[in-house]
Amino acid sequence: MDRLALILVIIGALNWGLIGLFGFDLVAAIFGTGSTLSRIIYTLVGLAGLWSLSLLWRERTPQANSER
Repeated sequence: MDRLALILVIIGALNWGLIGLFGFDLVAAIFGTGSTLSRIIYTLVGLAGLWSLSLLWRERTPQANSER
């Protein structure tokens, strides 16, 4: 779940970067401005951002290196 949230947050960040630099909304360009699918994408990105907030306070546990 963490990895999926991170991917969605990165997508959202790249989209906001495009909006800030060029005034171009990639999600709206692909799925249509105000379309149901665009709204779903924006909602998922927002939820991923909320989920990612939990990463700030989560305890890290060391993982064993696996040799292959």
